[in-house]
Amino acid sequence: MISIDVEIALVGLAAMLEPATLASSLLALVVGDRPVRAGSWFYLGGLGVTLVVGVLAALVLGNTAASDTSTPKTWVSIISIVAGATFVGYAVRLVRRPTDPAEMTRLAERMHKVAAAPAPAIMAAGAALANPGIFMVVAAKSISQLNPSTAQYLLDWTLFAVVALLPLGAALLMLLVAREFTTPLLIVARGFIERHSHTIIAVVLLGLGASLLRDGIAGITG
Repeated sequence: MISIDVEIALVGLAAMLEPATLASSLLALVVGDRPVRAGSWFYLGGLGVTLVVGVLAALVLGNTAASDTSTPKTWVSIISIVAGATFVGYAVRLVRRPTDPAEMTRLAERMHKVAAAPAPAIMAAGAALANPGIFMVVAAKSISQLNPSTAQYLLDWTLFAVVALLPLGAALLMLLVAREFTTPLLIVARGFIERHSHTIIAVVLLGLGASLLRDGIAGITG
């Protein structure tokens, strides 16, 4: 199951580096007057909805994707092929389409309103913008392939959720420990993300897509 372990690691990394999620998480910390407050509620919203999905996946899916042979089940292979092709296509699209400054401006304006909103509204925004999205489908499938118990599934999913939100969580921790040192770094990171996030995530998505396509094709033809 080494390939599945690598696949799960790539899914977590891709979820962590997804441009829209990364940008909105960072903006939650730099556009408002109370970054720790806004970032904390935003983080809780994203983490909460991700963990809820994980609990549902553990109860509904469990280990049904696990195979008794060395090749994946047919339906698992089909999901892998579809997801792999989707990620490769998304990677190509990101490389060919540079970051739109106008889009980033609109996102910044939206996050400025979110940062000043009541806590429930910030949590709702975090649930919508800071969750791993489609990557949760692949993570659920991949963890299930490891034939886990319910407890192990939940443990693996919690690790995935923490990794997916690691940039926001780490930035929050840094703000709590050394706000004056961290704030300028976040501003610099914002510029770097706006310029280079598409290229970085494209490389990860190509690796993830290739892994999924390989496993999926092996399952169909095996």
